[in-house]
Amino acid sequence: MPATASRLAIFQESVIREMTRLANRHQAINLAQGFPDFDPPAALIAALEQSARGAFHQYSITWGSARFRQALAAKINRFTRLAIDPDKHLVTTCGSTEAMMVAMMTACNPGDKVIVFSPFYENYAADAILSGAEPIYVSLRPPGFGFDPGDLRRAFRQNPKALVLCNPSNPCGKVFTREELLFILALAQEHDAFVITDEVYEHIVYAPAEHIPFATLPGAWERTLSCGSLSKTYSITGWRLGYVAAPMEIIAQARKVHDFLTVGAAAPLQEAAATALEFPDTYYADLLAEYSRKRDIFLGYLRQTGLPFTTPQGAYYTLVDISSLGFASDRIAAEELTRRIGVTGVPGSSFFREPVHRYIRFHFAKKDETLHAAGERLASKLRA
Repeated sequence: MPATASRLAIFQESVIREMTRLANRHQAINLAQGFPDFDPPAALIAALEQSARGAFHQYSITWGSARFRQALAAKINRFTRLAIDPDKHLVTTCGSTEAMMVAMMTACNPGDKVIVFSPFYENYAADAILSGAEPIYVSLRPPGFGFDPGDLRRAFRQNPKALVLCNPSNPCGKVFTREELLFILALAQEHDAFVITDEVYEHIVYAPAEHIPFATLPGAWERTLSCGSLSKTYSITGWRLGYVAAPMEIIAQARKVHDFLTVGAAAPLQEAAATALEFPDTYYADLLAEYSRKRDIFLGYLRQTGLPFTTPQGAYYTLVDISSLGFASDRIAAEELTRRIGVTGVPGSSFFREPVHRYIRFHFAKKDETLHAAGERLASKLRA
């Protein structure tokens, strides 16, 4: 039998999805894979029913249906004040997962280097490796998960082609400050590098933190590939709708990559999702209020355990420090909590380049009753 590609030996299958399978096997509450157990907005479901009866069952335009791109451009313009042209600056993708891969393959040649902050969502390093690029890791340091400016300068001296910026950050919930973003931008300009952003949690940011879209910084637009998704904002992770926004010259190349990766995102889903993109500002305020409340519920139970944990500034994840519980590793801890308590998280080591084995990541994008059930199990069984 011929050997498979050697680059695949460097990484493994998704630990997050593996933990979901473990949760299903033990009928545990799945706080590992970040998807809600509640329905999308009723208006969006109604739009899907209508689109299913319409003439949207064949290919749409490869880089996104006209209506979807127009609604998306209007929504981005409303929140960022960028002058996004739906025909020049966007490519619609099959979720932000494809968007990040499209951005990586558009920006980087084989042999290029890419800066990735650690901890990081597991796809980023895989995207770089599959593109033939080499990740350079820069630590985000707990408890605040800021970066050392000297570390980032040293990384840029290796002449990377791009930096990946997840803001708000998965898994640690960090929201980067304006000063941090401007520092990143200055180094990217000095070394003529792209910045590939993952901003899927842009509307889930808790006061007093503020999400600043990187592309809106002075001079950033020309070197930024902004990746987004509808999954988290509208609770439709299974619809797999994302996008890349960038200058026309970059998007022209990104559309080529997208075309040969997937051809196009699902046409009926694009038609329906345009309805969500046209929701009023009150929708986003209500979304944040809902997640703020869910955060309070779940973190309240974690306080009862006495275990240290991160309070996220954005997104819907927390890292719980289980080092005092006596498990040999975070992987064993996550598996044992699934079996013994019936609550599943993700071993934090899957997000870190450094040898960090003391965290489990839980998410709180669940119904109140789910959070109460999970929280009561954790509070009653875990003690620092």
